[in-house]
Amino acid sequence: MTTYNICLLPGDGIGPEIIAEGVKVLDAIGAKYGVGFEYEKALIGGIAIDERGTALPDDTLAIAKAADAVLLAAVGGYKWDTTDPNLPRPEQGLLGIRKGLGLYTNLRPVQIFQALSEASTLKPSVIDGVDMMIVRELTGGLYFGMRERFYDEEGAGADGKPGQRAYDTLEYREYEIERIARQAFEIARKRRSKVSSVDKANVLETSRLWREIVHDIHDRDYADVELEDILVDNCAMQLINRPADFDVVVTENMFGDILSDEAAQITGSLGMLASASLGDSTALYEPSHGSAPDIAGKGIANPLAQIMSVEMMLRYSFDMGVAADDIRRSITSVLDEGWRTRDIADAATTSDHVVGTVAMGDLVVGHL
Repeated sequence: MTTYNICLLPGDGIGPEIIAEGVKVLDAIGAKYGVGFEYEKALIGGIAIDERGTALPDDTLAIAKAADAVLLAAVGGYKWDTTDPNLPRPEQGLLGIRKGLGLYTNLRPVQIFQALSEASTLKPSVIDGVDMMIVRELTGGLYFGMRERFYDEEGAGADGKPGQRAYDTLEYREYEIERIARQAFEIARKRRSKVSSVDKANVLETSRLWREIVHDIHDRDYADVELEDILVDNCAMQLINRPADFDVVVTENMFGDILSDEAAQITGSLGMLASASLGDSTALYEPSHGSAPDIAGKGIANPLAQIMSVEMMLRYSFDMGVAADDIRRSITSVLDEGWRTRDIADAATTSDHVVGTVAMGDLVVGHL
């Protein structure tokens, strides 16, 4: 029997609750398809800061590197919010593990479940047919550039005393742009053969480099794929105006972070979107939402994005596309039957069909 080793990173807030449902679904898949899954938990984020003084302990990274895949839930929370640059933040764990594992491609599929079409704030006619993949570069850009905050005379305030200044450096290298562009074009070939490359080439030199390299890769190796350039501000508008026109959207780190959250809202809930972060040798899977500390421990969190992260894991890391399709069909059936967690319930949802975290996981497993 084939056995896969999975590093589990429950993290903070609702993380432990929803990752348990992901494991439940994996175990059901394992039983159905004769595959073994073994798990090793590790610390990341706020809980790691509390217990180890750092958001990403060395042994966590070692466990993740040794695993066949990594399943992460969520990091962060009010407890660790700080603007002090000398204090650790939970998000440093997430950025650090992406860098440490060499994860340079983030995939966020944005699809509409017909049963939840009314949950979107957009008209049904606008979101009909939405099925896009956002491909975000993960290791370059502002999040990893040089940064500093300091006092100097030029930053002086009204009192004439030295004031604070800060800078963050946006930097990209040719190979970083080339490899993410190739990922986008390869994915587009398996979909509808259209790539929208998002930049700010009318202002930023990094975006001009981005556009040149994307076009060079396209013209040399992917001329069969349609390519369009779109400025990031226009893209933000068109995602709301004509979301169904997008197929594959590729962009740099910060733009991708913002646009993928915007695209998520098209579906009506961040609780319904998963993501995959891929490298050359391993991958990390996680829901797109946060740790929701306000509902942690109440048993009401939506586990479906975590379960769909498992679906992506089966598809991209273990080549178990049939099993991944099973999960997608099971979730669709559960939603079609009217079952909802609180965040995706609407006026038409009867109270006896509003369920908690564990019950939603059980419903998905039941359909498997």
